[in-house]
Amino acid sequence: MKIMIVEDEPTIRELIRETLKKWGFETIVAEQFDQVLQLFVAENPHLVIMDINLPFFDGFYWCNQIRELSKVPILFLSSRSTPMDMVMSMNTGGDDFVQKPFHSDVLVAKINALLRRTYSYSEIQANVIEHDGVVLNLKDGNVFHKDRKAELTKTEFVILNILMRHKGTIVSRHKMMRGLWEDESFVDDNTLTVNMTRLRKKLGDLGKEDFISTRKGQGYTIL
Repeated sequence: MKIMIVEDEPTIRELIRETLKKWGFETIVAEQFDQVLQLFVAENPHLVIMDINLPFFDGFYWCNQIRELSKVPILFLSSRSTPMDMVMSMNTGGDDFVQKPFHSDVLVAKINALLRRTYSYSEIQANVIEHDGVVLNLKDGNVFHKDRKAELTKTEFVILNILMRHKGTIVSRHKMMRGLWEDESFVDDNTLTVNMTRLRKKLGDLGKEDFISTRKGQGYTIL
């Protein structure tokens, strides 16, 4: 899903963008703060993150402008946290408020809650798979753990995707190779072993050395 970020502080803007990318969201960042509404109309995002203190016009103004056109959820994010600021954010059409400084996990939880309340399940099916702190981005094939990222090859991505979708169960080597063949990654038994070794090393570099377990004579599993 697409999220529009209207934030004047470059460091915070980049933090939000990277956090949302990690969770599989597409982001649009406002850079011309006198044309926020034009960007909104052009990009048609599913949610807007709006700072209050902005050049030209404040976030309350742009929230009012967006509300003239759309009921898209708007999440205010600001260091201004007086009761009047919170009241104003709601009165101008905001749906939630997060105070700076903020924890990225709280921000993502608020975003997901707003999306669940606004859209049907089929519209917000995740672009990521997450288990035990490991996040697999289904769009670009990258895998994340905390603040670290590893880029996977196509074969490594398919292997991890199969295992994470079947977490808690043992996936045989035969089933793994069949899944790879269906994805047009033609591998033999030795190639599977090589790719599994490389995938485990990348996960180990992220701090998840034992994420994939081998069950001798049976296959692989993620618990």
